[in-house]
Amino acid sequence: MAVASASVIHTIRTPSFLSTVKPFTKETLKKIQAVLDPTPAIDASRPQFIPGKKNAAVLIPLCNLDGVPGILFEVRSKRMRTHSGEVSFPGGKVDEEDDSFRAAAIRETHEELGVGPKQVEILGEIGPPEINMRGDMSVWPLVGFINSEKQDFSSLADNEPLPSVSISDIMKQVSQAEVDNVFHLPLSAMTSPSRLRPSMFRGQRPYWAIDVSDLQSAQQIEHKMDTHSDISLPHSKPGTNDDNEIGIGKDNKLEIWGLTGWYLSMFMRTLKMC
Repeated sequence: MAVASASVIHTIRTPSFLSTVKPFTKETLKKIQAVLDPTPAIDASRPQFIPGKKNAAVLIPLCNLDGVPGILFEVRSKRMRTHSGEVSFPGGKVDEEDDSFRAAAIRETHEELGVGPKQVEILGEIGPPEINMRGDMSVWPLVGFINSEKQDFSSLADNEPLPSVSISDIMKQVSQAEVDNVFHLPLSAMTSPSRLRPSMFRGQRPYWAIDVSDLQSAQQIEHKMDTHSDISLPHSKPGTNDDNEIGIGKDNKLEIWGLTGWYLSMFMRTLKMC
């Protein structure tokens, strides 16, 4: 089924290996990894890799929460100079100490969310990178899985659910200077028509902005059951529904939009979720 609010290009059904309701397993992660671009442990050979200059890296952090597969997002602190109060992935500028985009994404995730480097399993990257809003930095999107800090998963079979993370535990260790909140967006919510708003990334490329206004309580245990639908990309004329990438979202709703929304859309398309 396609969303009726926009003309559709075509519909691609969710691939069988990616259930939007069954928890991530080792087997699932292997299949996701197979469709991503590999990311090297050391990026010195890349001509684009200039430590401390012109590059940033963000992590799209997959995880299970209460046995539900999804992605962790953070709400940036209102004290931040740029994009304050907006939804984002953990990440930031590549520092001199970083020898790869992978290292930068893992370091920033640790600094912002308190998630230890050993908890992060990098699966690959999606591309190409985009230039930030100021036009002075390439932002590289990597995909990883966040393992539970408290439970050992090494002995699990490939088809057994991987342990869930704890939002309340993460909230105890976030950087309060950078992060106001952390929430989990279930995979099912990414294709729920009631959450989607058609938009155009920088006036040219269609994608769905996602309303997450109701997912803000760190103590929220029960997940709202979203109605999954097969969706296609929205289709609008270039220059319409343009995101200026400033603010929390349209109509005072907290949305995943702008560059974060675009990267989420790229991830969904890579996995043929839209």
